[in-house]
Amino acid sequence: MEQIQHKHVQVKGLKLHVAEIGAGAKVVLFLHGFPEIWYSWRHQMIAAAHASYRALAIDFRGYGLSDPPLEPEKASFLDLVDDVIGVLDSLGISKAFLVGKDAGAIPTFLVAILHPERVSGVVTLGIPFMLPGPSILQAHLLPKGFYVTRWQEPGRAEADFGRLDVQTVIKNIYTLFSSSEIPIASDDKEIMDLVDPSTPLPPWFSHEDLAAYADLYKNSGFRTALQVPYRCMNKDCGINNPKIKAPSLLIMGEKDYCIKFPGMEDFIRSEKVKEFMPDLEIDYIPEGSHFVQEQFPEQVNQLILSFLGKHGA
Repeated sequence: MEQIQHKHVQVKGLKLHVAEIGAGAKVVLFLHGFPEIWYSWRHQMIAAAHASYRALAIDFRGYGLSDPPLEPEKASFLDLVDDVIGVLDSLGISKAFLVGKDAGAIPTFLVAILHPERVSGVVTLGIPFMLPGPSILQAHLLPKGFYVTRWQEPGRAEADFGRLDVQTVIKNIYTLFSSSEIPIASDDKEIMDLVDPSTPLPPWFSHEDLAAYADLYKNSGFRTALQVPYRCMNKDCGINNPKIKAPSLLIMGEKDYCIKFPGMEDFIRSEKVKEFMPDLEIDYIPEGSHFVQEQFPEQVNQLILSFLGKHGA
């Protein structure tokens, strides 16, 4: 892909994969969620580089081309904070804009709270402010077949995914998460059973894209990805009275199924979220799904670059 370079850096004994393009003095670090990977940011990285930014995207520990943690079942979101700070330190970067999508928004928020001096600004897609802890998602208000609840159960997703090849698992999750409906299985079905195998890929997600994702997840598997985010999200991170002072932007697709999580839409539209992020702008993309940065890359790029331009002095 267009001039994107790849390297590994050492962070606390692990080799983490970093994709990089651009040579600007100002740095943008992109942080993926699940089932995403560094490649999820391909459109945004190139746009940022063309706008004279140095654009980086990492594979978190246990994802893609990065080493897994020594004990994946003990990994947490605070380990991803170590990944972010470790990558910045290894590359001699004192400060960066952080752009996080889905579960990648959580370490974005954590870094901005715990290491505010390292953060020029915060952009998140699909996820408003939230921190790990017992109340992160009100899953008890959703049916027990809610995909997060299912994947939090040790061994259940492993058995479900294990019936299929890696490429089919990624295709199924992309299909499910592209819908505006929350994935919920009945008692007699698993989450992978919710997808009709004949369903085509979304028009903005090519077979080449699917193959790229599959190759990266064939390398890492899903062991760490099920632990972080799903199986560690209810663990309290020990932060009281959190507040992010950095300038911030939230981009929400209005057809992202996450907006239907209990209390989520009211939290955003009522601007209660600004109690935690006072300097927050919110932009909506009416037809945007959970993968809005891949679905509408030009629109998302414009929003991100406009934000960077306003706060990059």
